[in-house]
Amino acid sequence: MMRSFQVASFFLMVVTVLFCAGSKRALAQAVDAEPMIPQNLLKLVHTPEVQKELGLEGDARLLEVLREIDRVWWPSRILPEQKQTETTRELEKRLLDALSKILSPAKIRRLRELETQSQGTRALLRADVVEAVGLDARAQQTIRAAFLETDSLARQLNEKRGGDADLEKQLREARDKELSLLNGLLTTAKRQEFGKLIGEPFSMASLKRIYPLAPELIDSEEWTGTARTSLESERGKVVLVHFYAFQCHNCVANFKHYNRWHETLSKKGVTVIGIQTPETSAERDSQLVQKAAKEQGFRFPVLIDLKSSNWDAWGNTMWPTVYVIDKNGYIRSWWQGELNWQGATGDQTIETLVDELLME
Repeated sequence: MMRSFQVASFFLMVVTVLFCAGSKRALAQAVDAEPMIPQNLLKLVHTPEVQKELGLEGDARLLEVLREIDRVWWPSRILPEQKQTETTRELEKRLLDALSKILSPAKIRRLRELETQSQGTRALLRADVVEAVGLDARAQQTIRAAFLETDSLARQLNEKRGGDADLEKQLREARDKELSLLNGLLTTAKRQEFGKLIGEPFSMASLKRIYPLAPELIDSEEWTGTARTSLESERGKVVLVHFYAFQCHNCVANFKHYNRWHETLSKKGVTVIGIQTPETSAERDSQLVQKAAKEQGFRFPVLIDLKSSNWDAWGNTMWPTVYVIDKNGYIRSWWQGELNWQGATGDQTIETLVDELLME
């Protein structure tokens, strides 16, 4: 059993490092107690480390379940916050129901322990945890107030371009306050009950593959040139999928990088795929799309998405957007907008990640 300080600091580290840090949606969840509880179950089950812990490595049944869930989960990220929360909650239920037919009760229990660990200090807002630990109403109010303060500061800092040293200091102090409160509120008996809920400690900080499987391409039967492909046929390679529109100025600024990636990274086992989804009337003309792709020197396959079927399936919202997909078909990162906008180094960020994924 971990000691008082270890339990509290472990939870605080998990929630800030893995699932909340840098997440605009997580930082916006300060208006109500329930939304402040991270919904991490879907993320956890996608990680190879958790799959190994549950004995699900390479399990075809799990892959089938994830494919069905991810078709809904991935595009749901652009829904209004309440609808997104409701959708995720429903998908979590579907996942648990499916896993109950695959895993033993002991493994399901372990999964719920990992979920509780991943929620960090915010698990103390859950009704079942409150009951098990025995927190009275006053303690609950104190904890909730501390969380609200932390989230408010984190949200303010997230909105500050270039950072803010004073806000960063206030945020550190707020997190330290959370830790101090937990150490004061969790008696020895409460810590013991808390320990029963989290089970054996599991390293969350190293989990990276927490996003869904990339949606399979919806073939419109129209491609630039003669090349055609699918994500399934590209398994074993790192894939860079980019949405663009040929008259989009910001998209054109990225074209040189796409061409360079195709020329240099393809030798390492990387495939570049373009998806041209129209915004203007001219971009709805397949012949003009073909002509523009030829003029830009595109030698990689481009799927012409005139009906926006792929745009919708991916929940895409911006031209241009680049998605990085690993060898197993999981989305690992994405970049919206110009890669070098106002000094940004998005191309380098993506290339660094690609090198890491090629080593996996």
